[in-house]
Amino acid sequence: MTLLSKQEMIEIFRRWRDANPAPVSELEYVNPFTLLVAVVLSAQTTDKGVNKATGPLFKVADTPQKMLALGEEGLISYIKTIGLYKNKAKHVLGLSQKLIDDFGGEVPGNREALMTLPGVGRKTANVVLNVIFHEPTMPVDTHLLRVAPKIGLAEGNTPETVEKSLLERIPAEFLHDAHHWILLHGRYVCTARAPKCEECIISDLCKHNS
Repeated sequence: MTLLSKQEMIEIFRRWRDANPAPVSELEYVNPFTLLVAVVLSAQTTDKGVNKATGPLFKVADTPQKMLALGEEGLISYIKTIGLYKNKAKHVLGLSQKLIDDFGGEVPGNREALMTLPGVGRKTANVVLNVIFHEPTMPVDTHLLRVAPKIGLAEGNTPETVEKSLLERIPAEFLHDAHHWILLHGRYVCTARAPKCEECIISDLCKHNS
């Protein structure tokens, strides 16, 4: 595995920043609680699929209390188009109850507390910390796990090792938005089946092509 030099990494992130200065999550949400729910629902599901379900859901249940009031059958009626919806419904209701019981109904702002919630792993916690609390975290999903080593941004082949490598190697000025840029690159350009190398703005630097 060949890694990019520091100067090459700076150039890649400059290009991504120039093309998309303020990247945001493609999951739709209205407050910290609904982002947390959306991320939990997004496991092994596309953001577009989640958004179709949560648009109507969040109009009636945008707090833990309202979510619990729906009950399992009520919640499932909104999210049954999403993969693994039965398990996810249990997670959403469970985290809603725990938020009320342990955190006054508010989404906590630290990883350890977030990871005590049902259905919330390290990646989900990192998304919430980055998007809501503006921390320079690195949520490693399937796109980052595949693309970061391929390009030469990071080494490793597990979410934990890739996360650690990215946090160590990405210059601080780009760190807050870095996971959005890498994710969007993997989702729309460096796709798994047919990467669009001819459209790629970093193809001349990509270690996969060198």
